[in-house]
Formats: sequence, C-alpha cells, structure tokens
Amino acid sequence: MNESALVDPTLWQVPADPITPDNFQPFGQVIFASRDGQAFGVQDAQLSLEQGIPRFYIMRLQHRGRRFSRITRHLQCTQCLGSLEGKPWLLAVAPPGDAARPHPSDIQAFEIPGNCFVKLALGTWHAGPYFDAESVDFYNLELSDTNENDHDTCDLQKSYGLVLEIS
Repeated sequence: MNESALVDPTLWQVPADPITPDNFQPFGQVIFASRDGQAFGVQDAQLSLEQGIPRFYIMRLQHRGRRFSRITRHLQCTQCLGSLEGKPWLLAVAPPGDAARPHPSDIQAFEIPGNCFVKLALGTWHAGPYFDAESVDFYNLELSDTNENDHDTCDLQKSYGLVLEIS
C-alpha cells in the first residue's frame, strides 16, 4: 500500500446504470409492484432474516454527495432498501464472496427509481443510498442488531488509496 495514497487518495468514477432485474441479479433482487393477491413467487423478495429479530423502519438520510470510501456487507441477513415518496436514488454494490474486501473494479453503481426497492443478497457489499435531494426517507428491512453485530466494512481509501464517486 502506498502511504501517500492515504494522504492524497485517487478519485475513481463509478458510472451509474439504470437498474434492471437482470443487471442487478449478481447483487440481489429488484422488486416492483405486483398485483394484490398474487401467490408468492420469484418476483417477491427472497428474504433471509432467521438469524435474529427482523427490524423494519424508516430512516431519514441527509444529502451526503456521491463520494464514498467505505463499503459494507452483512453476512447474517438480507437487507431491503427503498425510497419513500417516489424519489430516485443511487447505490454502489460489489458481489458477495469470501474475500475480506471487494476489488474496486468489481464495484458497480445503479440508479434506482422510486417505484421499486432492492433486496441485497447475503454478503453483498454496498455503499449508499446516495441521492441529489436535500433529504430522502428510506424504508429499511434488516435485523434489529445488524448495525452492531453484522457490519463488515472495508475502507477503500486505506486498502487501495481510493475514494469513489458515483457519476
């Protein structure tokens, strides 16, 4: 690791692609509205919440720009995120795996419209949500102790000398 990279990190642009079920598949699922009364199937979030008490809540996030140097994963549960009020947002992700940290070239970003939500697969690295509005409320489904006991974070600046920006 280059010590000067810790002082003066390289800014790496990550272009955001419009999200689709196909391009997001390596990271989880995209869930859109379905007809009421429809039987459970592959179009529904395939959840893994059996390791604890599920927590479903609304979090208010303030605008933080589009730059990040940390990316996190949860190994004990899936996580669902969606914006309220139909506001679009951005999410950077890297595929789950056994490595202790994702490689920067594996990080992708997605533009997510406000009419769907994402379910992150177990172990999917993620940074965000990011958005251009002053603040956005998001609903979040994870475990009650996810942020205390299942929060594996990689510092990309320390590991690779990088700060990433979603463009």
